[in-house]
Amino acid sequence: MVSTEDALNLYRRLSDNGVQVWLSGGWGIDALLGRQTRPHKDLDAILLLDDMIRMKEILCNDGYVLKELWSENRWVVDGQGNRTATAFVLQDGENHEFDVHAMSLDDRGNGVPAWEEVAGFIFTQADLAGNGTIAGFHVKCISPEMQVYCHTGYELPEGQLRDLELLHEKFGVEYHTQNNQTSA
Repeated sequence: MVSTEDALNLYRRLSDNGVQVWLSGGWGIDALLGRQTRPHKDLDAILLLDDMIRMKEILCNDGYVLKELWSENRWVVDGQGNRTATAFVLQDGENHEFDVHAMSLDDRGNGVPAWEEVAGFIFTQADLAGNGTIAGFHVKCISPEMQVYCHTGYELPEGQLRDLELLHEKFGVEYHTQNNQTSA
């Protein structure tokens, strides 16, 4: 599990070393809400492709190792000529997990997912402008609208459905449960 302290330490460790981090997933939603609403098994984040090697160096020094490559992972070359994975999970000796996906910024400041081989969706500047807090500390997040989009089209567990309800309550973001039903 990734506690509030763990999430904040990981975010600060990376951002203090010049790595841009946008929180997504459960901690990203909780940051937008300004409070932890449920336990989280990992910290989900989106990073710039050109920060991936630096992030891995920092976290490997902290004992993180590769746990899993996601099926959507692609191996691509970053701006410094390094071949790097774009979608994976790192884990440390205490079972803290960091689930990361890479993107590049286009000339308009929109995020282009590096794990997408064919141009698909993008993270607009507005999608990357989410602001949240963890234990009172300001963090960057993807927007409430993009959080809903990223939680659409597959079966969600109850906790994630509740996350969408909370985003709707606080931000008025619409979501459609018919695409996200859990099996009861």
